[in-house]
Amino acid sequence: MTTPATRSRENTRARLLDAAAQVFAEVGLDGASVEAVCDRAGFTRGAFYSNFESKDELFLMLAGSVAEQRVSAVRARVEEIAEDGGLSEGCDPVELVQQIMDAGGDDRLGVMLMSEIRIRALRDAQFGAAYLVQEREMVSSIAVIITDIVSVSSLELKIPADEAARMLMIIWEGMTVRGAMAGQDSDQLRHSGSEELGRLVQLLLAE
Repeated sequence: MTTPATRSRENTRARLLDAAAQVFAEVGLDGASVEAVCDRAGFTRGAFYSNFESKDELFLMLAGSVAEQRVSAVRARVEEIAEDGGLSEGCDPVELVQQIMDAGGDDRLGVMLMSEIRIRALRDAQFGAAYLVQEREMVSSIAVIITDIVSVSSLELKIPADEAARMLMIIWEGMTVRGAMAGQDSDQLRHSGSEELGRLVQLLLAE
């Protein structure tokens, strides 16, 4: 049973994460100081440090939240398609990928955040190690979705699901970054890479 203290702590963390996203959107990762985040959330530094050890931990958690929202949106879309019979025998894998990508949940803020997080990970080995742990968790989540799709359809993979998940994630993220660079809006970003992902899926599926 969730206690009032636990709910209060969760609410504080959620408000700090939301404030961090807002401040990041305005000034970027380096400019988003702890003070700025606290001011935006309406909390003191004490409240911040009772929830997060550092700004790095806050933004790594924010990046994880953005990634999980993407995966959750895709998972929900897959369940929708399955309920509508879209995973039946003979389904077109390329069309299936495009339908799933419609729920990708990508936006410029998320793309920018993940890009700056990766730069930070390149510069700091400890932060980089934490980022890689988080990335492996995301790959595992994607692999579960892929496994679920294969189990209820006539599709068959040439390689293990976790390897396919990593390849799909790399293409997905690479294309959204390029789409953001090209000035695509959030709606366009949701479709970025769907054609390339479809081609990759064709290569990954056994005939």
